[in-house]
Amino acid sequence: MNSASHPDTVLIIDFGSQVTQLIARRVREAGVYCEIVPFQSAEAGFERIKPKAVILSGGPASTAETGSPRAPQAIFDAGVPLLGICYGQMTMCVQMGGKAEPSDHREFGRAYVEVLKDCPLFDGVWTQGQRHQVWMSHGDRVIDLPPGFEILGRSEGAPYAVFGNVERKAYGMMFHPEVIHTPDGAKLIGNFVHHIAGLDASWTMAAYREQAIAAIREQVGDGKVICALSGGVDSSVAALLIHEAIGDQLNCILVDHGLMRKNEAADVMAMFREHYNIPLALVDASDTFVDALEGESDPEVKRKTIGKLFIDVFEEEARKIGGADFLAQGTLYPDVIESVSFTGGPSVTIKSHHNVGGLPERMNMQLVEPLRELFKDEVRALGRELGLPDSFIGRHPFPGPGLAIRCPGGVTREKLDILREADAIYLDEIRTAGLYDTIWQAFAVLLPVQTVGVMGDGRTYEYVCALRAVTSVDGMTADFYHYDMEFLSRAATRIINEVRGINRVVYDVTSKPPGTIEWE
Repeated sequence: MNSASHPDTVLIIDFGSQVTQLIARRVREAGVYCEIVPFQSAEAGFERIKPKAVILSGGPASTAETGSPRAPQAIFDAGVPLLGICYGQMTMCVQMGGKAEPSDHREFGRAYVEVLKDCPLFDGVWTQGQRHQVWMSHGDRVIDLPPGFEILGRSEGAPYAVFGNVERKAYGMMFHPEVIHTPDGAKLIGNFVHHIAGLDASWTMAAYREQAIAAIREQVGDGKVICALSGGVDSSVAALLIHEAIGDQLNCILVDHGLMRKNEAADVMAMFREHYNIPLALVDASDTFVDALEGESDPEVKRKTIGKLFIDVFEEEARKIGGADFLAQGTLYPDVIESVSFTGGPSVTIKSHHNVGGLPERMNMQLVEPLRELFKDEVRALGRELGLPDSFIGRHPFPGPGLAIRCPGGVTREKLDILREADAIYLDEIRTAGLYDTIWQAFAVLLPVQTVGVMGDGRTYEYVCALRAVTSVDGMTADFYHYDMEFLSRAATRIINEVRGINRVVYDVTSKPPGTIEWE
């Protein structure tokens, strides 16, 4: 990432919180660009980014533990505006000359902060004497303030729930403003970046579009780019952005692996050819993929088989185009964060959209990843900016391995066809009921179970179809969608009546965790 293209950047130092990405989302929602770096490389990140403000995240450690993480001294010496959240408040307190310790009065969940003093952090949001709901998750607490700091708010378990040094533009809060359970949290973060750090709301998708187009032109020059178009939002937005930058130097390839939803390949081709005039080749490789998967029941083998075949097919098509220097991918910022994560997560240089492992190495190409600074909601906003229709931008996520992992047990052509029909009816009912945009993801699963049924005067022995629908913000956690029984009855009746091969329908009421969204 080129921080020179983002002169007004907030640096978020990650101490291992499960919700650090939410801090970044809130900062960006306030119209300010930010980057996350793990505390181990924060000093180098601070030098590279030269941020206008720093936020210290929460984390699982205690400042009392030997070797617990610290922020680089350089950020305190530089005097940039500073916001510490939870563990970030603790280490900020200790590093600036105060004291903190493990507490007997731990707070987890909803709590109430009493506002003791007005300050720029609370401007227009909270007023002295008020009490406000927040979300706590801490075991340590401040026992002695750093020099020059004062107490601004307290809760039952945290006498120093909010402290600050107005002149130094440094604040700490024990609660988590980034989560929705702190109703005013986003406004407090907005106050920090605007009122305290003095940053404008200049991070917009219109500005990003111009910046990204310039960067693509500079990187690609007069080279050729190929892009594997899946029909998903990420690859589609990447393709549109690159096409706007370099026109016919971009060639897109849509590989139909026979595992897509009903009419999906045709719909994607129609949209791109009719509306955007982007060079796009459709490769029907469905026989190749389904033959290789026939009878396979191990989900990991399914994924690996699909990944390997995808590389083979894509490589063959790229060879036909000839001379491509660059491979475009819809890598997003969460993939990048993962590659340098606090917990030392796996390096994610290739987005496993179709488990495309090793593709650039084998093809000796450079990557073009114009979305690698964006979160999913920002990609959707950029798609709107580029003129993608809302019906397309709001599409539910679809896994790279497609229907193969919605067919637990052995994959067969017959089962894929049955599943495709059931899934199409289910989504049609969701759209008819006006629920599609409320639900994060919905799909049918064909179970490797057959049950006895009665249709007309005859006995049937056919498959069970499970329906799945979840609500979520980012796919990290999810709750099953609470349909009314009339809807489920209507959808089940249509599937059983219209899809030969299914005689029973069930609804999955598992949340994530403990379940995953997909079944395999």
